[in-house]
Amino acid sequence: MRHARSGKKLGRDSAHRKALYSNLAGALIEHGRIQTTEAKAKAVKPFAEKMITLGKRGDLHARRQALAALRSNNIVHALFAEVAPRFADRPGGYTRIVRLGPRQGDAAEMVYLELVDHEPAASPLAARRAARADDTETQTEE
Repeated sequence: MRHARSGKKLGRDSAHRKALYSNLAGALIEHGRIQTTEAKAKAVKPFAEKMITLGKRGDLHARRQALAALRSNNIVHALFAEVAPRFADRPGGYTRIVRLGPRQGDAAEMVYLELVDHEPAASPLAARRAARADDTETQTEE
């Protein structure tokens, strides 16, 4: 029985699981949005939110704790300099999970784990479509 056993193992030993959380949280901080399975997203969401809370604290001890967990100077710098200040007035709930549907190969439920203020960049194809639409509007006005 799993009474009082919190957290999912995700089929990994503790070191592998810790590395997975670190890598996924680092990618989330770096890119603002990651695509992963629902189980991994639900497992890493509290970890990522704790890292952002450390970034909001901003002191040396919080920076060292974040560095111990994320293991990348570049990611920790981005967390403290760019991500955490954006959430300075927010008391929590920095991430969201957006469902995408089943994966083609094994039908695993896929999701986006994203920061709540993430604005996805328009794809180059969408930019070309918008430019083409503007061209046709100017031609019809003339």
